[in-house]
Amino acid sequence: MKDINLNDFEAVIFDLDGSLVDSMWMWKAIDIEYLAGHGIEAPKTLQKDIGGRSFVETARYFKDRFNLSDSIEKIGDDWNKMAWDKYTNEVPLKEGVSKFLDRCMQNGIKLGIASSNSTELINQVLSSHGIKDKFQSVKSGTQVVKGKPAPDIYLTVAEELGAEPSRCLVFEDLVDGIKAAKNAGMTVVAVSDDYSRHSDDVKKELADDYIEDYWGYTE
Repeated sequence: MKDINLNDFEAVIFDLDGSLVDSMWMWKAIDIEYLAGHGIEAPKTLQKDIGGRSFVETARYFKDRFNLSDSIEKIGDDWNKMAWDKYTNEVPLKEGVSKFLDRCMQNGIKLGIASSNSTELINQVLSSHGIKDKFQSVKSGTQVVKGKPAPDIYLTVAEELGAEPSRCLVFEDLVDGIKAAKNAGMTVVAVSDDYSRHSDDVKKELADDYIEDYWGYTE
């Protein structure tokens, strides 16, 4: 693993679900519940099949794969409603995140978020933890056409932060997200998450570092 010095970077960019907040469990539950409402049993490979897709891409995938009559917009709205309460009351920050954010700010490092989730849910979970104002750029899967592993969303955040991609440090929990950040020319720390533990070997191979929590980056 690479010896990463925080002082070498202008910006730190986070994926949201599974990287900044512990929420991946919730999306699996929502997918199962949503499909059950349409009389469909969720395939066991569903989470793997949709990994890395943007919010809009995932809604389109559901519509096509499960032959849903609802519009892509309606599917997304239904997901937002189902997730709203959970993001507000049940989704915690990853261990050590709060202190790490403070360290970045004390060192003048800009902060951004590049998430495949929707803008509404990103803002809701950040606000519920009182950290929304710490991020100078927040981009969602509804604002970028190409989802991860395409580098678009990371490059968009870096541009808005005014940071060179080579001086951006990214925290990601999924293989496609790690590939997206590497494709953007950024340094990547893979974040441990129960949802993606089956791909830990690949994550460690692709990323520059791997962490179980953020405490090692708070000192």
